[in-house]
Amino acid sequence: MGENITTTGLPLLSLSEGTVLRIGPKAVIRVTGLRNPCAQIENFKPGLLAAVLDRTPEGELVRKAGVMGVVLVSGPVTPKDRIEVLVSPATHSPLKPV
Repeated sequence: MGENITTTGLPLLSLSEGTVLRIGPKAVIRVTGLRNPCAQIENFKPGLLAAVLDRTPEGELVRKAGVMGVVLVSGPVTPKDRIEVLVSPATHSPLKPV
């Protein structure tokens, strides 16, 4: 089961796998990988799927739909809650699709 959180000011796609975030006063999430956009996104507005996918100059697919994570500590999350990086792994591991 998944939930979406829209963020600003946090470079989600450049986070390392295993980064731990606190959202609001209590919720803690561990980032696990890149979200693979679903074709159903086109039902909201035609062209959205193309907007969240790109290609590198080498032709490699770039996903820009966000990240996935697992809840380590539950808690309320409300609009305008602060998101804080609690743990950033010592060795950066680029996010992969999950």
